[in-house]
Amino acid sequence: MVEAASPGSEGTEDPTALGGYQQELKRTLGSFQVFAISFAFISVAVGIFSTYDDVLQNAGPVGIWLWVIATVGQVLVALVVAQLAGRIPLSGSSYQWASRLANPKVGWGFGWLSFCYLAIAVVAIDNALASQAFMPLVGMQPDEGTARVITLVILLVQAVVVVASTRLVSLINTTAVGLELALVVVVALALAIAVVVTGHGAAGNLTSRGITENAPDYFDVGGGLMIAMIMGLATLVGFDSAANLAEEAKDPFRSVPRAIVGSVVAAGVLGIVFLICLTIAIEDIPRITASESPVAAIMREQLGSPMERVLLAAIAIAFFGAGTVVMTACSRMVFAMSRDGRFPAHRLMRRVSPRTQTPIPATVLILAVGLVLMVALPGAALLKLITASTILPAIIYGATIVLYLAVRRRLGRKEGAFDLGRFELPVAVCALVWTLASLVVLMSPSEALVPVLIVVGLLVAGGAFFVGLLLFNRPALETEPGDVRVFEH
Repeated sequence: MVEAASPGSEGTEDPTALGGYQQELKRTLGSFQVFAISFAFISVAVGIFSTYDDVLQNAGPVGIWLWVIATVGQVLVALVVAQLAGRIPLSGSSYQWASRLANPKVGWGFGWLSFCYLAIAVVAIDNALASQAFMPLVGMQPDEGTARVITLVILLVQAVVVVASTRLVSLINTTAVGLELALVVVVALALAIAVVVTGHGAAGNLTSRGITENAPDYFDVGGGLMIAMIMGLATLVGFDSAANLAEEAKDPFRSVPRAIVGSVVAAGVLGIVFLICLTIAIEDIPRITASESPVAAIMREQLGSPMERVLLAAIAIAFFGAGTVVMTACSRMVFAMSRDGRFPAHRLMRRVSPRTQTPIPATVLILAVGLVLMVALPGAALLKLITASTILPAIIYGATIVLYLAVRRRLGRKEGAFDLGRFELPVAVCALVWTLASLVVLMSPSEALVPVLIVVGLLVAGGAFFVGLLLFNRPALETEPGDVRVFEH
């Protein structure tokens, strides 16, 4: 087991060196910048903008209260993740934790799942940016082919940014987060004032089932109410991205765990305030439910078309920031696995530019994956793949909690580092129960069958490479991460 250095003590060895690695990535991220990375991945405005229509269509306006339940559950998960992030602050997050606390073979499984999730998430975010924000903002008519071309351009720009500098990524991301925070607060306040002044809207919307009033399967397993839970589950994820950039964070023992937990809490509180204001501002529930973008429609009716365009511009920037963060986190996962010889073409993927101090080949790989998905997959298949990406984080978080429960008695405690103390066991157990319930919610709808099969396919593909490692490079799966002897074989 890796012992973490005591944070804040004088003369302590760098945590990267304690992990067996040289410090190749540049430590430039302060506490707020680390927080902004996790918060940008979550992206409240983006998540609500993309999924509010699903809530109205499947559960009605009252379904927004499921956001509170999802927030509480995800905070529990974040607390457990923070426990591990504060002890092993290395790029690769769950891959590193499982490799060192269980064994390298288990760690490889964590890393592969995380790579699949992050690589798909980049494409999902950028494609949504193109089709739901950018094209409406500039007045372009909906067109799948055009959206795909724009998605590829966005991916290319993000790759250039990620390759150029982590500081530049942080600057763009911090700007996007600041704008998103201001937008959500200002819009929520403006909507509340508009409802009071004009009288258009109603507090009764908060308890209305809307068009689902007489739906027979509303409370069934896989029914409308359960489907509406997906808004919170699909949005309040990715908070562990701060852990993936731990080797570029200052004082990672403190800043990374705080960012993980703080981002979920902040997103949860901000999200429910925004949802309440949006819902009260609905004047005609059936008409808004039928609209292509309910959030934009509410803004347009209550605040006018100019405010709607401001919203779309801010949403586009938030989308771009989120996609950039996800691409950065994915490239760090590829880099982390490759420097241990556990990723395809690892000798190339582990290279870090001495000039930019960023893993260029790993970043280009993410761009290439996006290119393949955009060009090769038809629309229906792409949508199913994106849906599958909502299942992967629940699996990863559940496995991380099981890992923590299995090894928590062997984990060292460092003064000043994040620690739940006597609450660690009840929090972890509750987090595990919540994660299992989340998987039931995500996999119960009949529409989830194909996404589940896609997840199985990704596991099979990873399993094939895993078998290849066992046959041709077994030391890569048997040596401790950071052991350079793996490259002697």
